[in-house]
Amino acid sequence: MSVSKTELAERKTGKDLYSYQKGAINKIFKSFEESPDDYHLLYQLPTGGGKTVIFSEIVRQYLKHHKKKVLVMTHRIELCKQTSKMLTEFAVNNKVIDSKADLSDQAQYSCFVAMVETLNNRLNDNKLDISDIGLVIIDEAHYNSFTKLFKFFSQSFILGVTATPLSSSIELPMTDNYDELIVGESIESLIENGFLARADMYTYNVGLTSLVVGSNGDYTVKSSEDLYTADDMLSKLVQAYEERSKGKKTLIFNNGINTSLHVYDTFRRAGYPVAHLDNTNTKKERAAILKWFKNTPDAILTSVSILTTGFDEPSVESIILNRATKSLTLYYQMIGRGSRIFKDKTSFTVIDLGNNFHRFGPWGDNLDWQRIFKSPNYYLDALISDEDIESNFRYEMPPDLRAEFGNSKEVYFDIQKTYVDSIRNGESSKVVLERSIEHHAKICIENSEDVYDALALAKKLGDDIDFRIQRYTKCISKSTYNFVDWLKDDYRKKLNSYLRANFDEVFESIFGYPPED
Repeated sequence: MSVSKTELAERKTGKDLYSYQKGAINKIFKSFEESPDDYHLLYQLPTGGGKTVIFSEIVRQYLKHHKKKVLVMTHRIELCKQTSKMLTEFAVNNKVIDSKADLSDQAQYSCFVAMVETLNNRLNDNKLDISDIGLVIIDEAHYNSFTKLFKFFSQSFILGVTATPLSSSIELPMTDNYDELIVGESIESLIENGFLARADMYTYNVGLTSLVVGSNGDYTVKSSEDLYTADDMLSKLVQAYEERSKGKKTLIFNNGINTSLHVYDTFRRAGYPVAHLDNTNTKKERAAILKWFKNTPDAILTSVSILTTGFDEPSVESIILNRATKSLTLYYQMIGRGSRIFKDKTSFTVIDLGNNFHRFGPWGDNLDWQRIFKSPNYYLDALISDEDIESNFRYEMPPDLRAEFGNSKEVYFDIQKTYVDSIRNGESSKVVLERSIEHHAKICIENSEDVYDALALAKKLGDDIDFRIQRYTKCISKSTYNFVDWLKDDYRKKLNSYLRANFDEVFESIFGYPPED
């Protein structure tokens, strides 16, 4: 796809279509012409690529050349209103069918926009005439709520559009409801041609083995709240924000209202401009919060999943995934909220606190959507488990702490390798922690002038110690809470004792001379 500088400079909304959008429309109309009236076609295009623009132009052209009507279905009221507005920009006179809509004038319209549940009620009550609807367009087609309505449109051409052609339910694959998938421009192509911003991704390792997978195939809110409201996770969130996103307009996604409220309180106490939004806020409150977020350069907005679709704020500079998900669609939706270009913005920051990067790969990776569409189980079964992800974790010191250990060439200690070696040599597993303590002591002494400096550095190794203990308890398959807690405390005591007893001797072996008195 080549895009001229003139086309980029004249980027607008409404009827101005880019070359890749025109190409998609041509492909879709070609399918119209070559397929039966009841054909089900699925079109994929990344978030920010202009799906609404594309299908609005399709509606305009369809109504111009056909004598039948069009129905556009969405799953949220915000999308309903946005779609209606876009259709109006394309000179398509349309009627929104919501719970308050008066259908007495329906004969005057050739295009309807409806929420799925409202439409279902109206159709079951026979209050909407759909006898002459030739084209049905389904926005965010990966949601399964739409499938129950297909029976009403057995003679209509159905066009589903989505950024991720992977069903929200494992039991209801999209290939069961759609005959064909057309794949649009890739994220990489859209970035290269200046249509989307590039994601700079930073991942922080998080232990997720306490999370529980629910009946919907994703982590439960309860188990997520237990993990992400803990003090250490809230501290890690603030630390990550301060390292990568401080001063940037930031959107934080959580799995649960309680978590979001904890996040709000934590950032507010730290003195940062922050607001919380969830589905219990009134329309007036929501509008006020989003207006504040839009107009505040360094604003932080913490929310649950309500801003994953139907929300467009191009000035967002940073996305924080303060949650884990097993949903590829949700992963792409959350990150996509920061991908829209804006003024001089060509990139945005993504902080991952749910090992999602390890699970799904980089946002914008060239996924084989055709294969995922045809064989979703093959893709889902191949996803790496949390246990496997965590087994490959490697603790990395934060840059400011690593600088305090500048005299040490290597600060990492491989617990798992040491454990395997000790077992092979017929040694007790206890030697693993003894050697780990000796290594910690060595790097403390390498960067100290006296034992007091070394003890002060040892206090800063808490995260590394906890990581090593967690890895050790997995090796020995003993990880009760009380045992792990005791082991962490015992390790710290033994490290301090080792430093006091052996500082002079180790110092001299490292530097070749004794420490000064």
